Amino acid sequence: MDFFSTKAHSPNHSISSPFLQAQNISLVVKREDVLHPQVSGNKFRKLKYNIEEAIKNGNHKILTFGGAFSNHIAATAAAGKLCNIQTIGVIRGEELAKDVSKTLATNPTLRFATEQGMVLHFVDRASYRQKNELEFINELKAKFGEFYLIPEGGANELAVKGCEEILDKKDEQYDVICCSSGTGTTVAGIINSSKKNQRVLSFSALQGNFLTKEIQKYANTPNWELISHYTFGGYAKVNTTLIQFINSFNQEHGILLDPIYTGKMIFGIFDLIKQNYFAMGTKILAIHTGGIQGISGMNAQLKKKGLPLIDI
Repeated sequence: MDFFSTKAHSPNHSISSPFLQAQNISLVVKREDVLHPQVSGNKFRKLKYNIEEAIKNGNHKILTFGGAFSNHIAATAAAGKLCNIQTIGVIRGEELAKDVSKTLATNPTLRFATEQGMVLHFVDRASYRQKNELEFINELKAKFGEFYLIPEGGANELAVKGCEEILDKKDEQYDVICCSSGTGTTVAGIINSSKKNQRVLSFSALQGNFLTKEIQKYANTPNWELISHYTFGGYAKVNTTLIQFINSFNQEHGILLDPIYTGKMIFGIFDLIKQNYFAMGTKILAIHTGGIQGISGMNAQLKKKGLPLIDI
């Protein structure tokens, strides 16, 4: 457990550009992505207290859920190896099990997870939708024995507790804090640790506004807003405009953004600045939640579609 024993602090990277200067807006990126090369970003935060709880209960086996390119699956596998805990990943998509050797050869996320010692269990999509049902959980226990369960994406109260440690004393100076959201867990932790005078913007990675209820489960204060019109068509959907923005941002500022979460958020921030959404003089802190490991998988999909690739 020494891996998580000290409170981690991530560096802040100031973004300098003529556009921001002209708008009199300050933008700083909080580099949660550099916390650890394998358990980075919000995954480090979400797993910290869950793994602590598992060990405290004497349970050295963790089971969790995710898709074929899941950041959460990769990070859980790596954290399990570092903490000497067996990990089991229930993976959505029974077609992946037809030829496991081919799946691992072509999927860098799942290959990495198995290299870290994770046992993969592939299920069809109908079964996967039962991931929160007791009967399905009991079936998994009958197969794998007792385990500590971490929900998909690491979304629970202990994950929120970990994400409350993202902000630190130096972050009190910012007027607006921006964070991308998939389950709402990370931004809820940020909301809880933010100051009353700060506004928190949650940039949804999914279509619709249903994340509002998920965030409300855990958020203690009302100083936040859900921004849901920078999804580029839905979860994991991208286009040439987004890819070109991610590549240009990396070239100009030396920060690689992932296309599922942080890339869309930073694109949205710049677009909102163009629309004069923020008052002049606003200081913005944008949380880089990691997810870089998924770019290789995304590039494989982009190549099939004949779209530009993300520079890595």
